Amino acid sequence: MANGERSIVAPHQMADPEIAAPDWPRADLNLACYEFLIGLVYLAAPPAHREDWSRKRPDQVQLETRLADYAHAFELLGDGPRFLQDLEELSGTPSAPDLLFIDSSGENTAKNNADLMVHRDRYKTLDLPLAAMALYAFQQFAPSGGAGNRTSMRGGGPLVTLADPGTGLWDLVWANTPYGPSDRPAAPEDLPWMRPTRISEKGQEVTPSQAHPVEAFFGMPRRLRLIGEGRVTGVIQRPYGTNYALWRHPLSPYYRLKAGSPLLPRHPASGRLPYRNWAGVVLSDPQKGDDGLRLRATCIEEIFPRYRTQPKRMIAAGWAMDNMKPRDFLWAELPLLSFDAEAQVLAEALIGAADTVASGLRRALSVLVSEGSARQMELDRFWAETEGDFTGALADLAQVDFDELAIAQRFLSAIGKQALAQFDALALPGLSDGKIEHAARAVSEWRFLAALVHGRSKAGRTLWETLYLTPPDPAADRQQEAAV
Repeated sequence: MANGERSIVAPHQMADPEIAAPDWPRADLNLACYEFLIGLVYLAAPPAHREDWSRKRPDQVQLETRLADYAHAFELLGDGPRFLQDLEELSGTPSAPDLLFIDSSGENTAKNNADLMVHRDRYKTLDLPLAAMALYAFQQFAPSGGAGNRTSMRGGGPLVTLADPGTGLWDLVWANTPYGPSDRPAAPEDLPWMRPTRISEKGQEVTPSQAHPVEAFFGMPRRLRLIGEGRVTGVIQRPYGTNYALWRHPLSPYYRLKAGSPLLPRHPASGRLPYRNWAGVVLSDPQKGDDGLRLRATCIEEIFPRYRTQPKRMIAAGWAMDNMKPRDFLWAELPLLSFDAEAQVLAEALIGAADTVASGLRRALSVLVSEGSARQMELDRFWAETEGDFTGALADLAQVDFDELAIAQRFLSAIGKQALAQFDALALPGLSDGKIEHAARAVSEWRFLAALVHGRSKAGRTLWETLYLTPPDPAADRQQEAAV
């Protein structure tokens, strides 16, 4: 709650302005809860258009009334349809409830004692609320799971981005709720567990034209049945759940490998989202619109026309996966700014410039640090230390009358100083103790890096020109050196 207390609430109470945020025991369940609540509003009370969104936000009473029509579809156990589970009972030996958590070890992993980065035997039973949210998270983010076990419609561990007004749960949920289809509101029967599962044993696919749009929030790639009474004690899973194709989830960014190719969902690469990966997440393709190579989430694109004073931040979160193996869980708060096409182009140019300097630093460090985790740590440090300079540049670009050249010059100076400072910190202590050959190589690489960032090499001049800056005149430099 806003006052710091914790409270258990019913879904319709999300409209209480005193609720600050979900507070499940795991970050991935908090992310899933945001999606679930947005999905409920999209199901029962979606705005039809921008005017509807700004003037007809439901209160708790209205939300409770509208959700009541769907309540019978959200039973977790019992004889009738079950939330996100096969309509019919499934045969097979139950697995432990651990199955519902992405970072739990699989059966073979535990058998081979190979669960170093994943975990076993943490959840022997689950209370019903925790089981429900774990089930929802598993279906929404489902990773690869062996033969026939389908991933979510966004693949395993998708990147989720949400505009965050910073004023509590209900404002965030309403800010990211998509416009509902005006021709046909969702009925309980549109939820996939209210009908026999559309299996994919022969490769069958379900496209957006074959289902109601609300299924984006309530997809069923995994065939599951929970076991238990009062508490969940096991899970039965069978292969060949629904295989989704061509869907674009409104809460995730997408990309194309080339112009005209199908959209693919973005995924986190690690537990951080360095600004080199912000294109298509914070920043969109400046000219191509929906035909571009990098598309922000629909909820992010729609946020700007909805607000006169836009939210200033967004949440980016999701599991970083290595095929079936979870590597890390990302939860980042990023700036959310609106740019015109000119500012967008320069923002991407700044990222490209930083990438060029990072590549130069990688090469220069080859004489000081061996390839692998030690050198990668230095590169990660470069991106982390210059992120504030980049966000400052973005804030400047969001101004009405920004000075393109001044922004580029400040940013280039900042990333150049950071790269040279990191090189010096590693090189200088060892120069007096090392061999002369090593010292000569270190000095040579320092000169290479300095020439790059100061625009005094071919690569350096190209770097400056990509930022619309005029590199130093080599002839003037030679005259100055001769005079000295």
